Amino acid sequence: MADIAQTKQTKRNSRRSAFLVVSKFGTIIGMVIMFLAFSIAVPRIFPTPLNMVNIVNQASLSAIIAGGLTMALIVGEMDLSIANLASFAGVLVTGLMVNYHLPMPLAIVVVLVVCILLGILNGIIITKLRVNAVVATLGTGSIIVGLNFAYARGVPIASGLPEAFQNLSIGKTLGIPNNILIMVAVLFLLWVFLNYTEWGVQLRATGGNSSAARLSGIRVDRVKMLGLSIGSFCAGITGILLASLIGSGTSAAADGYLMPAFAAVFLGSATLKDGDFHIVGTLIGVFFIAIGFNGLAIFGAPTYVQYFFRGGILIIAVGLSSIARIIATK
Repeated sequence: MADIAQTKQTKRNSRRSAFLVVSKFGTIIGMVIMFLAFSIAVPRIFPTPLNMVNIVNQASLSAIIAGGLTMALIVGEMDLSIANLASFAGVLVTGLMVNYHLPMPLAIVVVLVVCILLGILNGIIITKLRVNAVVATLGTGSIIVGLNFAYARGVPIASGLPEAFQNLSIGKTLGIPNNILIMVAVLFLLWVFLNYTEWGVQLRATGGNSSAARLSGIRVDRVKMLGLSIGSFCAGITGILLASLIGSGTSAAADGYLMPAFAAVFLGSATLKDGDFHIVGTLIGVFFIAIGFNGLAIFGAPTYVQYFFRGGILIIAVGLSSIARIIATK
């Protein structure tokens, strides 16, 4: 009987180990398989150095906003307003330069401060008024959309933008697109902040167990406001770079970034770690989606296939994250 029980336990441990390997490295394995498949299908276009730079460049804005969303999710709160905020940031920065003739650096600083304040506002509504984060950020997101249309009246702000602003996104430094350099800088700072500062430890402790964090002396409400404000700050950077890239401040320009950002963050949470949100995982999730979009576009797939891919990835990402959490807690 003892041998039979030991055999069953061994099989159970082997199965659990296999699940852990799949949950930790499945995204990376899937990304490599997808990369090889597209390389074989369209060998003259997809695996070229030019297209690789194009993929990284296209993923840069998604990575910045997803990095910010990661900070909000790490403290255990949803933020559904980040894409609306990014759109608003694009309209506001162009409006300040065109309508009020603010110098570009000052306009950017003003917009980023406004974004941080809106993130703190989300935090106050969630922590002090005890409004569920989904409801709170849906509400503030809708208000931000209203502010956006009230300010720009739905008309893109394009004429009169300084050349330096337009070069901010499309320009290069040492031969590398600025967007890529900014993405690397932002994500590196977020990674250092999370892993090597006391505030980062408090953020992760709050998201892991807010009650235990509170008992250990962490000011949980402030920490949650910090996580949400960093997320809004990153959304502001995304909106500014997007406005520079398309050459105008356009209402709803960044609204489409919401679902890919969530898909990337949840996909990343099931990568390398047991269901925890982290910057490296988010970056992997972003590139997984970027490679898929790029390959489908080159392969000539219809637009609706890209929506299938995006929705499917989000469902799979959440599923993998849930499985990883269940396995981790067993």
